[in-house]
Amino acid sequence: MSAAKTAPTAAVPILFYGVPSGCSFGSLVALEWAGQPYRLARVEMPEQIHTTAFKSLNPVGETPVLVSAQGDVVTESMAILNHIGARAIERGIAFAQGTPQFDELNRMLAFLNTTFFGSFSSLWHVLEHEVDEASREALVEYGRGRVVQAHAKLEAMLGDKRWLLGDRPTLADAYFAGIARWTKYHSVVDRRDYPNLQRLFDQLEADPAVIFAHAIEQQRPAVSASGFQGEVALEEAIADYRLAA
Repeated sequence: MSAAKTAPTAAVPILFYGVPSGCSFGSLVALEWAGQPYRLARVEMPEQIHTTAFKSLNPVGETPVLVSAQGDVVTESMAILNHIGARAIERGIAFAQGTPQFDELNRMLAFLNTTFFGSFSSLWHVLEHEVDEASREALVEYGRGRVVQAHAKLEAMLGDKRWLLGDRPTLADAYFAGIARWTKYHSVVDRRDYPNLQRLFDQLEADPAVIFAHAIEQQRPAVSASGFQGEVALEEAIADYRLAA
């Protein structure tokens, strides 16, 4: 289905995704892989995340945010990804809680959410805030060390496996797809120095769900192979949530 602005419909989850290049990209990919109906609401960062309207959804003022089919608000990528995965276990992107596979997936998601994601934090601060030259150099050098270390650790964890957890993609790969692209904003690491990660990244970039997510972010024609039911304007989506609450 092609991307289009349409009115919200009850009982269809809405993902509020952040642009440019938000970590919500992983949740968007996961929704495509899950194959269930969903809609999207675009959130321009940082302007719209600080509004009173958006903070009525998430007081922290961050994306992603998922409003479930039941009207419940789910925030934080790990929680959203596990919410999606629990409803798509038969798709192989997640596993039943209490199994060793679930524990391994959560371990990988936790690493990506803390060590891998977190390694970019000082670099984003430099990019998004005015700092003096001495502070900038110190923060960039600190960030460079963290990003290099995080890449080296994940390179070893991936090894020669096709995907992060084995022979098929999971929620962890979806989340990696959104974060790994941040190297284009920060010239502190060359992914080609990590051939396993470069192989995984290239493989994901060729995946239809990832191609779709890029097109959505860039507002290009986007064709879903799954359950996408159109975009909802941010104000309309928030108003719809308030009416349903």
